[in-house]
Parts: sequence; C-alpha cells; structure tokens
Amino acid sequence: MSTSSPETDPLDLLPLRERKKLRTRRAIQDHALRLFSEQGYDATTVEQIAAAAEISPSTFFRYFPTKEDTVVDDEYDPVMLKVFREQPPELPPVEALRRTLATVFALMYERDFDTVVQRTRLMMEVPALRARTMEAVREGTLKVFNQAIGERTGRSEDDPKVRAFTWALLGVLMSASYDWLDGGATGDLPAMVDDRLAFLAAGFPL
Repeated sequence: MSTSSPETDPLDLLPLRERKKLRTRRAIQDHALRLFSEQGYDATTVEQIAAAAEISPSTFFRYFPTKEDTVVDDEYDPVMLKVFREQPPELPPVEALRRTLATVFALMYERDFDTVVQRTRLMMEVPALRARTMEAVREGTLKVFNQAIGERTGRSEDDPKVRAFTWALLGVLMSASYDWLDGGATGDLPAMVDDRLAFLAAGFPL
C-alpha cells in the first residue's frame, strides 16, 4: 500500500489559499503546545498563546474558537478528504479509506510524531479536552467521513447507514490510538490503524 514521502508537508496537497490559512493555524498551535508542555494545559491562557504567536487575542479566536481547539483541531481533515477523492472509483469504501489513511497517517506519524503524541495524550488525559474532542469529532471529522462515503457510494451523507459506517470507522481509529498510546507510543501507528481497518473490512470476525 503506497504512501506519500515522509518529507512531504501535508499542506502541499491543498490549494494555496487553504495552505496559507492552515499554516497560520499550525503556527499558533505550535506555540500553544509548547506552552502546554512548559507550564501545563490549565495554567496556560489564550493571552499567553497569542503573545507567543505575536498576534492579538481577537486574531487567535478567528483561527481557534476555544483554547481546547488548539489541541483538538488539525489540518488533516481537508487533506484526508482530498486524498480519499483521488482513490480509484472501483475501490470499495473501506479499501479507499485504507489507502487514504495509510497516506495521511504516515504523514502525521513521520512528520509530526512528537506533536501527535502530545496532542493525543492531552486529548485523552485532560477532562475538558476529552469532552471537546467528542464535539469536534461530531462537528468535523464525522462530517468529512460522511461526505466522503456518501459521495463514493452514491448515498446522502445523512443516510443512517452511512453514518453508522463512519461511526464504526471512528471507533476503529480510536481503538488504534488508545492502544498505541497505552503502549507508550512506541508502536507503528499507521500499521495499527491499517490492521484494524482490515478487521472492519472483514466484518469484525471473532
């Protein structure tokens, strides 16, 4: 299963206008994560993040609605949708997703390993972030997957079966993420994700 080069910036896959906005978001997020690491999540304020990024608090809120979103949000949803749409049309949805996530997770794992570990730990350990993560999944990633699966299968993205499929998919991804983190973030995350997607594709045989 082919993947993009680890040196590839995932934003290079997107149109210029999207790249500019997302690079600014990434810069703010980098400062936020550094401050969270240095002084703790709860002790860090939006004002401190804005000052470190040399922007005003009002500019911060144009890119991130809340402090929690600096951890929960990333630029990979639009990248994932673009890569998924480029998969051969004859592939079943799960196989198209396996190829898509092999590419996207390899980029995340190889290029942003430390960031992925830090963000995952925060999302799973900080109560406010756990709650915001579930909201973000429903508002963001779930909609992206619903749209992608709906397009590929000729169904509405609001089709209950499409939504059931995408929730199953998200459960598989969360399973891999928790197992990876519980193992000290030393395993091969892309391989773990792909293994669980293959299990999903086979109908979860036990």
